[in-house]
Amino acid sequence: MKTEHRTGDMPQNNGGTSELTRRQKRGIKDYVGLGAKGVAMGACDVVPGVSGGTMAFILGIYEELISSIRAIARKEFLGSLFRFQLKEAARAINLPFLLAVLSGIVIAVVSLAKLMEWLLQNQPVYLWSFFFGLIIASVIVVSKRIPKWNLRFVILLIITAIGAYILVGLVPAQTPDDYWFIFLSGGLAICAMILPGISGSFILLLLRKYEFIVGRIAKLSNGTFETKDGIVLAIFALGCGVGLVTFAQLLGWLFKRYHDLTVAMLTGLMVGGLRKVWPWKETVESVIDRHGELIPIVQENFFPGFGGEFVIALGLALVGFVMVILIERIGMKGIGDHL
Repeated sequence: MKTEHRTGDMPQNNGGTSELTRRQKRGIKDYVGLGAKGVAMGACDVVPGVSGGTMAFILGIYEELISSIRAIARKEFLGSLFRFQLKEAARAINLPFLLAVLSGIVIAVVSLAKLMEWLLQNQPVYLWSFFFGLIIASVIVVSKRIPKWNLRFVILLIITAIGAYILVGLVPAQTPDDYWFIFLSGGLAICAMILPGISGSFILLLLRKYEFIVGRIAKLSNGTFETKDGIVLAIFALGCGVGLVTFAQLLGWLFKRYHDLTVAMLTGLMVGGLRKVWPWKETVESVIDRHGELIPIVQENFFPGFGGEFVIALGLALVGFVMVILIERIGMKGIGDHL
C-alpha cells in the first residue's frame, strides 16, 4: 500500500529555538489565556460531535499540545523522571502549558456536566437532536480533510459505516460498569484529543458510558459526590492517561502516515454511529436493577409523527449543524492566517 504522508495536516516545528523562546517568555497573562483555551476545548469535549482537538486546532495550540503529550513517552522525560530531575522532566513535557490547558478543560467539563445530566434526564429528545445535528455537520467537516476522494476511500467509508452501524446495534443499552471497562472507555475516548474531527464524548456514546461518566462528574457540583464515584473517575482518568501515551501514539502515527485512509475510516465511524444518537428510541426489553429502577436492555429507533416536538427537535439539530460549520469556517480562516 502506498504510504500517504501529509505534513500539512500535522504542522512541524521548523524552529525549535523560537518555540523554546516563546515558552520562556510566557507570563501569567499568557497562561490565563491558555486556561481559557482549555475551557473552550473542555466545552467541546463534553458535547458529542464537536472535537476538543478541532478546537485546539482553531485556537492555534494543537501542534504544541500534541508535541507535549508525545513527549511523555520519550526518553528525555522518562530519563529525567527516573533520575528525580523534576525540573528537567517538567521542561521536557512543557508542564506549565499542559497544566494550564488541562485546568481549563477540567473546569469546563465539571461546569457543564450537571447541565448535560439534567438535559439527559428531562429533555433527552431535544438534547439528542442537538447532538445529531452536531455529528452530521462534523461528518461533513471531517470529510473535507481529504482533498480528493477516490473509490478506495468511498468503499472504506461505506464498509466502516456499515460495521459501525451493526456494532452499535449489537452493543447493549447498558455496558459493564466494571472497572476494566471504565479504564478501557477512558483510554479510547481520550484518543479523540489528537484527532481533529471526532469527539471523545462520541466514543463514550458508542460505548454506552457517556451518561455514566457525566453523571459522576455532575456530582462534584451538586454535593452528592461519594467515594465510589471518585474511584470510578480516578480509574477513568487513569485510562485516559494510558491512552495518551499508548493508543494516541499509534493514532497520531496513522494520522500522519495514512492521513486520508484514517480520515475515511473516522468519517465512516461517525456515519454509522448516528444510529446511537437518533433521538427517538423505544425500549423493547428492560430489567429492574437492585435499586428498583427500570434499566433498558434493548432499544430500537423509530420515526416520530409530525408535531411540535418534531419541529423543535429539527430546529435544535439545525442549530447544532450550523454551530459546527461556523466553527469550521473560523478554523479555516485561522489556519489560513497562520500559514
